[in-house]
Amino acid sequence: MQYSLLRRYVPRVQEDLRAAYARNLHKWLLIAPLIGVTAGLTITAIAAIILREMWPPILAYYLGHHWAIVPGLVVGCALTGLIMQYLTSDPNQHSTEEVIQSYHEHEGAIDMRAFPAKLLAAVTTVGFGGSAALEGPSIYGGAAIGSWLWSKLHGMRRFRLDARDRRIMLICGAAAGMSAVFRAPLTGIVFALEMPYKDDLAHEALMPSLIASVVSYMTLVAFMGSKPLFDFNGSGSYTMRDLLWSAVLGMLIGLLAVVFVIAFRYLRGFVVRWKAAHWIKLSIGGLLTGLCGLWFVQMYPGTLIPLGPNYEAVGTILTQSHSSSELVVFGILKLAATAFTLGAGGVSAMFVPLFLTGGGLGIAFAQTVVHSPSLALYAAVGMASFIAAAYKTPLAAVVFVAEATGGHAFLIPALIGAAVAYGISGDASVSGDQRLHEEAVWQEAAQARALEAQSD
Repeated sequence: MQYSLLRRYVPRVQEDLRAAYARNLHKWLLIAPLIGVTAGLTITAIAAIILREMWPPILAYYLGHHWAIVPGLVVGCALTGLIMQYLTSDPNQHSTEEVIQSYHEHEGAIDMRAFPAKLLAAVTTVGFGGSAALEGPSIYGGAAIGSWLWSKLHGMRRFRLDARDRRIMLICGAAAGMSAVFRAPLTGIVFALEMPYKDDLAHEALMPSLIASVVSYMTLVAFMGSKPLFDFNGSGSYTMRDLLWSAVLGMLIGLLAVVFVIAFRYLRGFVVRWKAAHWIKLSIGGLLTGLCGLWFVQMYPGTLIPLGPNYEAVGTILTQSHSSSELVVFGILKLAATAFTLGAGGVSAMFVPLFLTGGGLGIAFAQTVVHSPSLALYAAVGMASFIAAAYKTPLAAVVFVAEATGGHAFLIPALIGAAVAYGISGDASVSGDQRLHEEAVWQEAAQARALEAQSD
């Protein structure tokens, strides 16, 4: 009787287990932590070099010796140009753009021969004061590690990796990199899933990205602590009036984002088509970036300057008093400096510059239009709105504001502002490789048909 029951129910249990693990999800319990640890250690090293060793003394020197700003930026950007020109096959391919392009066009494959050079170029771009932050090398570094690990594990039967898994590991690594650099695991997950598309998520990478992001975050905080990256003081109270004004602020920032995106894309296109040597392009970009910084500190002497990773500027804007005119001028020059740095070919991305600009404009809006004492609320709305509009990542924008600043109380106003800004900005995106989901599906199907025709 006992054995007959076993013979009867064991096959059913086996069938249920096969159904539960039909997607081989258990393999990610081994692979995703490996990506998380490797990406976490890499990003920790980059963050320590730039945020602890390079930028603080260079910033202090710039603030004490304004004459050094322009030559310092020219030298840093020229070094970046030389590295990219002579140590990479395509100096215009790097950072988040390369990751998105790899996801859509190369099935997750990234050329690792230029990996060290591109990370070094990111250090020289940001460390010398280029208007960019660490998310570019972090997303690229994590994604490249995920793609590289696929090539090493693909031949091992125990992992059962197929070609589709390389794209998953690419996104998984990007999430791990974003999670570590901002000490924000949920942001890393959401941003990496939103990144390939303007209107959808890379759903297939959800579970491995979740695991890798948490592991990467834990790896970095073991060395650098778990305190939120930016200081954010403010109460959690808001009124219906604040929600209405949040929508208006989102609309204005959405329109500004469209103007910025179009201008940046034209500038970037011109630079790519220009036949000059890459280091010359970047030297000119560094000159213009430096002039933006010099102009601002001459008008508003102090510790605020629209250059470098600007992590310290976020705390300055959020916790210190500034006139609305200073914040507006800072925002304009920060956008200009970002366009000159990255448009000329600087190696990084503009997540923090947009975040910082939105925060400054949000406070100026609160002071001059709404006349509200809740400056932190409008800063949060401005931050989320600019990222949502320019990057087409509305969920990541709101989550990032909550995680990186500790300002969880303003989620609803930030959601409203981000949603309005995202809608107002249409399909305008700083990423030229981001696609609509239906368009991507159609192009993938066309590629598959072309490959079948070649094989026949």
